[in-house]
Amino acid sequence: MNKNRWLIALSTIAIHLSIGSVYAYSVFKNPMSDQLGWNSKEVSLSFTIAIAFLGLSAATFGRLVEKWGPRKSATIAAILFSAGLLGAGLAISIESLPLYFVTYGVLGGIGLGIGYIAPVSTLVKWFPDRRGFATGMAVMGFGAGALIASPVASALIQSVGLSTTFLILGGTYLVLMLSGASYIARPPEGWLPKGMQQEATADNKKKKTVSTDLAQLTANEAVKTPRFWLLWVMMFINISSGIMIISVASPLAQDKVGMTAIAAASMVGIMGLFNGGGRIAWSSISDYLGRSNVFALFFGVQFVLFFLLPNISSPILFQVFIFIILSMYGGGFACLPAFIGDLFGTKQLGAIHGYLLTAWSAAGVFGPMLVATIKDATQSYNITFYVFAGLLIVAFATSIGMKFSINSVKKKNLETTKAAG
Repeated sequence: MNKNRWLIALSTIAIHLSIGSVYAYSVFKNPMSDQLGWNSKEVSLSFTIAIAFLGLSAATFGRLVEKWGPRKSATIAAILFSAGLLGAGLAISIESLPLYFVTYGVLGGIGLGIGYIAPVSTLVKWFPDRRGFATGMAVMGFGAGALIASPVASALIQSVGLSTTFLILGGTYLVLMLSGASYIARPPEGWLPKGMQQEATADNKKKKTVSTDLAQLTANEAVKTPRFWLLWVMMFINISSGIMIISVASPLAQDKVGMTAIAAASMVGIMGLFNGGGRIAWSSISDYLGRSNVFALFFGVQFVLFFLLPNISSPILFQVFIFIILSMYGGGFACLPAFIGDLFGTKQLGAIHGYLLTAWSAAGVFGPMLVATIKDATQSYNITFYVFAGLLIVAFATSIGMKFSINSVKKKNLETTKAAG
């Protein structure tokens, strides 16, 4: 049966929209504290556990995702993620915090990790001509998931209560994710879109290769290269910088530039738009500028913004800076799968992607903890901005090192080709 790659993309978006609802978690915080008496740290810990298990499960099961194939992997992700939500509903109904940690945090987190990498690695193979755009579409769904889930969950909590809300969401996402999983599949071996087929058969002088992979490596081979660890550091710092902003956005806006609680809440909602929109915009741009150039741009621009933020007093300028940072935070996630394909090929893209998502787990703890620690010690966010500006210098230097590494491998590949010819 012939598959339509745009319907494959739609299936991927359905899966990522579902698991992306995890970014709407803040809407559950106050209702849980009010109804169950769980404090803010206890409620937040389950989200932290879920993000930690996202990265850990992506790394652990990445190799199995390649073996199982996208349909089976996405189906398993749907069952685990939905079971986490359904179990959370049960935990709330019996007021069991440990069960809530196990269901929403551990079970749901594992579903998140498998569900995140399974469709993306497949989509890269369906869009060899537009890798960045393709992965941007999928990961935009993850970033935009909160925009849909947040108002829906809020309305459900008010109308049917907290426990039933989790049950309804769990059932809904199970149907949506299984629908996406039922259509998703790998392309046939050697498949190319029509445009690339024509280029492949054209005269060599006229052929334009859209994407030339540096190598075709297994996950074990990839982790032994400097490029893997350079990319890990780049992702870790980019995610830490963005997730730090996300973790304190509302109080930061109120303390730093005097925004009201309502205005700050509106800013948080708009941040979601830039997080999602930045994924499709920057990943599409990366198809033309090159992934390494886009990351270098991310770090150069963010360094300037973080360095200037302590002295910003205008609410409008403050929000512009925050929105740019959030667009690059989302853009990094969207560019990552395509960058992996460029550097290591698509042989075990899902497994390599899984290993690199451990940077997300680490950053998800490092960024929020660092800003909270510095704020408690200094009663100000300003030092935090300077610390992250310093980290972004390190990231920029790392991105330059990546460019040198890529050029070195290209040179070796060219010499090998000439010697073979």
